Amino acid sequence: QMVLEESGGGSVQAGEPLRLSCSASTSLSTYCVGWFRQAPGREREEVVKIRTHSSYILKDRFTLSRDIAENGTYLQISSLKLEDSAMYYCAAAPSLRNSCPATFDVWGQGTQVTVFS
Repeated sequence: QMVLEESGGGSVQAGEPLRLSCSASTSLSTYCVGWFRQAPGREREEVVKIRTHSSYILKDRFTLSRDIAENGTYLQISSLKLEDSAMYYCAAAPSLRNSCPATFDVWGQGTQVTVFS
């Protein structure tokens, strides 16, 4: 059973960067990996995801990168905004070569990010 564990969350001032980590108990080399978040009163939303054979992806203020050697991924958030406050989740799913499945099979327990001004 693959287990994912997020870390790096905390209380951070708006405008500052933040790096979240996702550690996997087994290799993620054949998996799509995604980061999701959910804020109070809102539905869970996808932040960014990456497919197999891609080392990183940049979307708005978010960068997802792989660390295959350490069986992990990272989410870099630049210039935090108040609306970034949420519980952030790492998820993984078997890759479909050049695409990702519609649903993710394995989820971490989440790491809380609180942005203050």
